[in-house]
Formats: sequence, C-alpha cells, structure tokens
Amino acid sequence: MINGKVYHIYNRGNNKRDLFAETADYEHFLSLYDRFVTPVAETFAWVLMPNHFHFLVRIKENILYKYSKHDRQTNSVVNRLEKEDSQWFREHKWETVRVSDSPDSGRTKKPVPHRHFSHLFNAYTRYFNTRTGGTGNLFERPFKRKEVKNEIYMKKLMVYIHNNPVHHGFCEHPLEYPWSSYLSITSNKQTKLNRKAVIEMFHDKQVFEDAHHQDVETNGIENWYRRLAERG
Repeated sequence: MINGKVYHIYNRGNNKRDLFAETADYEHFLSLYDRFVTPVAETFAWVLMPNHFHFLVRIKENILYKYSKHDRQTNSVVNRLEKEDSQWFREHKWETVRVSDSPDSGRTKKPVPHRHFSHLFNAYTRYFNTRTGGTGNLFERPFKRKEVKNEIYMKKLMVYIHNNPVHHGFCEHPLEYPWSSYLSITSNKQTKLNRKAVIEMFHDKQVFEDAHHQDVETNGIENWYRRLAERG
C-alpha cells in the first residue's frame, strides 16, 4: 500500500464464516477501525455486511509517529498500538528516523499502512473469538485491496459499496441499512469520514443521492472481486 493512493479494501469471513452476529460486534469493529486505521487512512465509503466488508480509503501522506518521552507520557497512537499488541511490535521493527530539530530529542517512525489493517483484523478476531468461544482465523488472509486509479471508478465504487446491502437483499435502499457510510454522508451529523470530498466528487448532495437511486452496474466489480477471491 502506497501513501497517497486510493484503495478498495475488502474481505470476508474465513470459510464464509460470519463476522458480525449482533449490534455490539458492528460497533466494536468500527471502534477498532477508528483506533487502528483512521490515523493512517482517509475514509470515503464503507459497509459492513454479516460475512464481509468493503472500505474505500486513501492512504495518508507524510505521516510520522513521534517516539519521545512526551509522546509516551501522553498516550500517542504508537504507544497505544504498542500496548495493545506488544508481541507484534517485538517481532516487527519499523524504520526509525531521528529528528534533529525535535525539542525533546524525540524520534519518528514511519507507519506501514497494511500493518494497521492487520492490527484491526487481529484485534477484532481476538474479541469475536473470545465472545463466541470460537478459535482460529476469522478473516481470509491476506486481506484484499485493489488500487483505485481514477475518480470515475471511485464514484462507481462508492455507489456499489453503499448498494451492497441492496444487492444482497437486506434492504431496498441504502438509507435503510444502518452499517454503511451512506447515512453519514447524507446527514449533517459529525463524522470522521471525508463527507466534504465525497459530496464535491458528485458536485452536490442531490446528485450523490440520485446516483444511488439508479441501477448499479455490478458485473465488472463482482468479476474482479471473484477472481481475486479465487486466487486467495
């Protein structure tokens, strides 16, 4: 995953296993997503289905983790991750870059975005297996990601992602499904999702909503999704 690039991130339960069984599961996954992924990725669209999910994100640029006495005392992002998955950090060392002009002689570390997604999936797997008494991998590995190279395809993906519950028969319109970004984009409620960029991409909110009322072309998207899934 390259900084500045846009990706469609998606995956499903291992052996088609359900990922979410109740409301608390969806909420906990989103909480972990905000903790692990939001620091390194800008989110444009997402949907959580019972046995799979889709996210449309842009990997942030020029992101560094400060490693200093002050940051350790103030519970920085890196410090939180290290506390929550110290075994992973013992086994994987990030490149350390010294900052000569740092007032407290601190250091910075370059984040590796795909590891943040791995942290998310590992943390959620531990939670879900503990809650349900399950064991083993919850998600298929490795998780799937496809670079999105132009705005036209990006807009189609947003509509596809929001219409996923419709496509799978869970509702008749994205407005009726609670576990997607459609409601965040069409409402005025506070959100960390980049609502402004999404609306501007469609020119205005009405055009965005109208696009979701049209028939969604899913064949092309479903075909490459299936091919990548078959390749594992």
